Amino acid sequence: MRTTLKRGVGRGATLNGNGRAAMPPAPLGAVTVYRQPPPVTRSGRSLALAILGWSALVLAVLVGGTAGGAYLYLHETVAAVAPRSAEVKRALKSLEIALPGEPATALVLGYDHRADEGKNTPSRSDTLMLVRADPGEKTISLLSFPRDLNVPIDCPGQTPFTAKINAAYATCGAVGSLRTVRNLTGLPINYIITINFRGFRQLVDKLGGVWLDIDRRYYNDHGGPSGYAKINLQPGYQRMNGTRALDFVRFRHTDSDIYRTARQQLFVRSFKDQIEHSVSLTKLPQVIKVITSNVEVGQGGGKDVSAKTVLRYAVLAYSLPPGHTFQARIDGIEGLNDLTASSDNIQRAVREFRDPDVSSPEKATQVALGEKVKVKTPSPKETSVLVLNGNGVEGAASSASYVLSQRGYQMTQPASGLRADAPSYDYFRTQVYFNPNVTGAKPAAKKLAALFGSADSVKLVPKIRKLSNGSMLVVVLGQTFHGRLASAPIDQTPQRQPANVVSGASATVDLLRRYRQQIHFPLMVPTRIERSSWIDSEMPIRVYKIDPEKKHSAVRLTYRVGGNQYWGVQMTDWKDAPVLAGRNFTRKIGGRRYELYYNGPHLHMVVLNTDGATYWVVNTLLDRLSNETMIAIAKGLKPLAQVAKS
Repeated sequence: MRTTLKRGVGRGATLNGNGRAAMPPAPLGAVTVYRQPPPVTRSGRSLALAILGWSALVLAVLVGGTAGGAYLYLHETVAAVAPRSAEVKRALKSLEIALPGEPATALVLGYDHRADEGKNTPSRSDTLMLVRADPGEKTISLLSFPRDLNVPIDCPGQTPFTAKINAAYATCGAVGSLRTVRNLTGLPINYIITINFRGFRQLVDKLGGVWLDIDRRYYNDHGGPSGYAKINLQPGYQRMNGTRALDFVRFRHTDSDIYRTARQQLFVRSFKDQIEHSVSLTKLPQVIKVITSNVEVGQGGGKDVSAKTVLRYAVLAYSLPPGHTFQARIDGIEGLNDLTASSDNIQRAVREFRDPDVSSPEKATQVALGEKVKVKTPSPKETSVLVLNGNGVEGAASSASYVLSQRGYQMTQPASGLRADAPSYDYFRTQVYFNPNVTGAKPAAKKLAALFGSADSVKLVPKIRKLSNGSMLVVVLGQTFHGRLASAPIDQTPQRQPANVVSGASATVDLLRRYRQQIHFPLMVPTRIERSSWIDSEMPIRVYKIDPEKKHSAVRLTYRVGGNQYWGVQMTDWKDAPVLAGRNFTRKIGGRRYELYYNGPHLHMVVLNTDGATYWVVNTLLDRLSNETMIAIAKGLKPLAQVAKS
């Protein structure tokens, strides 16, 4: 069994190679005694919603899921997803032990064995994804690996060889995928989750389908051994059953695995929205049955995942703030069927996955709209910090002061005659106190808390103020501090650039005129469109009923940009679409209300909200359109009646 447990002054727990301890939100073993705050009680329905909220994330794993622990309904259910297969049991020896209260990483393997294949034909791993849950930052990060990405394959007892990454699973099972991904990324992995794609279809159907925004027309009727998988999908936001959703997320025959991973991650977001809005207690037993029939979960140390651990992950996932699911992407991938990426691009994606820039959507909005940053975050050299021992571990304050000074922070010593001790040693989470009277202290505290991982930024209180010695920040170390700091997140704030748009009303005004008698809300014309795009020739417009009761109408305009990417404009009078609940920010521009939806620093959707309808500008699968371009297109939406007269 691999473990990262070490001995040393000020270190009561594991360091995971990236400078942070790797832990789930609840204790798993008797390594160190932690005094954790009492759990928050929840009503029966809210508890079930929390469980299903995590189930949404975990079962989204079927195509590249989001989490690692949604398997709680009864204790028997938790036992039912314990490792059963020999290959998953072998993989447990290569997992790191997870520790309490800190980030933990899971490797998700979605595999398939088709009915027309022989029993001895190896299964394929169509989905290979890392998922990281950080209870301190309240974030979940995703990092998908295209199955055609060429990497060094590490199988036990074999000479390493270079091949497509899914060859690791086909050659030596889950342990091969685990070792290959671990060596490729340098990340410790605490959990392994394997899921049969059969469960994907079953789960989506048990929940009554999933709402997905389909970017374009997908059609192929030539299947079988000499063709590709059949598919027949129309563009637009729509509810899909399990079979059609699986067709969408697995499609790649007119593009590449880069787009397929983007479709998988789109499903993750959509599935989470669906769960949060359509869950019912009557569906819970059916959902759990699907999970237990198709999922295996293993953790470092070999013990079965406990019900307590699962519940705490459920609460974390269900309580995620909007925009706190981050999707790292490997940039610079070259090729079509055989993909390659430089080690620098892979490692950058790993850093974005491990340390997501939580404030990137807010900073990106300020840049795109030219907003003045209200309070600048002081740099480390502009930030004075006093560290106090609040966990009783000898030397902890000295250790933290040293590593902070190495990051450039200006360390303050306790007042003369005082020790670097907090008022007590019973702090569980590290607290970063800020002086509200000092400009920039609050954002500086938030930034510093992120380096400690399991930490809170809070306003200075009298008992700590007495010990602060004039410092901007006071850090009181809790039991979750283990001697190291996290890597600083990569600043993902995009550079401001001019909107890349041209006049484009003529592309759709005649199309919209044909259908205005069928639609009972005002149609909008995109008068500004991305410079290199034009209305799609295969299916430029679609008019359809969108909601389950067929009471509301929708119009979808599809634009093609470049070789094979598509963006669109969705119009509907259905204002309760699940996707609309996940907005990051609302801004009023030119007297109109716009809602902004981000993927990290990339603006994926801008929604113009009016009294009678909503109008969505939806970016490409890879978010190719810049934030400024997206906003300019949304601002350029004009009523058809007004454009027709001009």
